Amino acid sequence: MSPRAVIVGPPGSGKTTLGRLLAERLGVDFADTDEVSAAEAGKSVADIFLEDGEERFRALERAAVVSSLGSADGILALGGGAVLDPATRADLLGHRVIALSVDLSHAVSRVGLARDRPLLVEAPRARMSATLRERAPLYAEVASFAVDTSERTPDEVAEEVLAWLKQQ
Repeated sequence: MSPRAVIVGPPGSGKTTLGRLLAERLGVDFADTDEVSAAEAGKSVADIFLEDGEERFRALERAAVVSSLGSADGILALGGGAVLDPATRADLLGHRVIALSVDLSHAVSRVGLARDRPLLVEAPRARMSATLRERAPLYAEVASFAVDTSERTPDEVAEEVLAWLKQQ
């Protein structure tokens, strides 16, 4: 079993929104590895970071990616930092991976200067800028298809992705 598509991208790019839209339109399930990780830990992602640390979260995230890639048959969204793990990037080979991108102003407007985003607690705008810059090559490395969501509605992005998926 394999997901119909896997969505990757930075915070604020619309992974969860797009994933839910695609799943609804295709009549399939949607899974999000951040939600899987939180359920496993019995607490929110923010609380995992705060109480257990980033290393613990990344271990939970890695386990969620492995299990979800092997069991999900619908649309799967990975947490924004999942691609930091070389093993995850290797696991994505052979999957239909949709890499979303977003410019800084749209990312910040979508996530705000969110206190529930653990990696954005200190200097959130600067950290978001660095995150976008540092992770862009990793998203590109795993991408089968790339979409910039900055100036687009979720419906517009979903239509483009659905057209691409029909060609696969």
